[in-house]
Amino acid sequence: MPGWGYTESNGPSTWAKDCFSGSMGKRQSPIDIKTSEAKYDSDLTDEALTTKYVQERNIQLKNNGHSIMCQISSENKSVLTGGPLKGDTYRLEQFHLHWGSKDDKGSEHTIDGKEYAAELHLVHWNSSKYPSFGEAASKSDGLAVLGIMVKVGSENQVFKTITNHLDEMVSINTDKTFDTALDPAELLPNNTSQYWTYEGSLTTPPLFESVQWIVFKEPVEYSPDQMKKLRSLKDADGHDMQDNFRPPLALEGRSVRASFQ
Repeated sequence: MPGWGYTESNGPSTWAKDCFSGSMGKRQSPIDIKTSEAKYDSDLTDEALTTKYVQERNIQLKNNGHSIMCQISSENKSVLTGGPLKGDTYRLEQFHLHWGSKDDKGSEHTIDGKEYAAELHLVHWNSSKYPSFGEAASKSDGLAVLGIMVKVGSENQVFKTITNHLDEMVSINTDKTFDTALDPAELLPNNTSQYWTYEGSLTTPPLFESVQWIVFKEPVEYSPDQMKKLRSLKDADGHDMQDNFRPPLALEGRSVRASFQ
């Protein structure tokens, strides 16, 4: 869907008519996670969610006009298993962020109505059932995305590997491949055993309802300077790339499960 963005004329309220022939689907993301309504599911701990990540090199960093995206090499071996993934293995494809113009907004998911300054998404595809990300992206069990809330605080030493290059990525469609080793596991919060999970969708067009969402309870911290660098990137119109998030959608009868009590 060309021309989409986050302004009033091309933003989230306009996407559905281009992505759906009829009414919008009932498995849309993000959502507001109401913690008191999330149901503890012991099955999630029987086979623990496990990130079998390896140090990645040759990561391609790109300003795509909507976010800063880090594309993992097609030869990568970083995978996600366990938890709600029903025995399948999901391979890491890319990670990107959504953020606000101020520290009190920017995340896509909200927790009991609380917004965070940003949200990091690690996108995986089901390599047990499909031959590629492209094949998996539209399938109901095709994708698994880790959602990590970001609050403003101390400098994130691992994310510094990314922010060190952002001055070179200000303009749209600029990209850079860097050889610095990065372990994706170090982007995650210390506690990855506590999370909420539900069936949802991509949060950007084409809004495929193909995602098993896993949203961690514990946030990570980025420094004010790291947030400033994100907010200084330029979008397709040459404006500061800010408030690039989709607001929460209705749960539509879906259940949200928790891995903890």
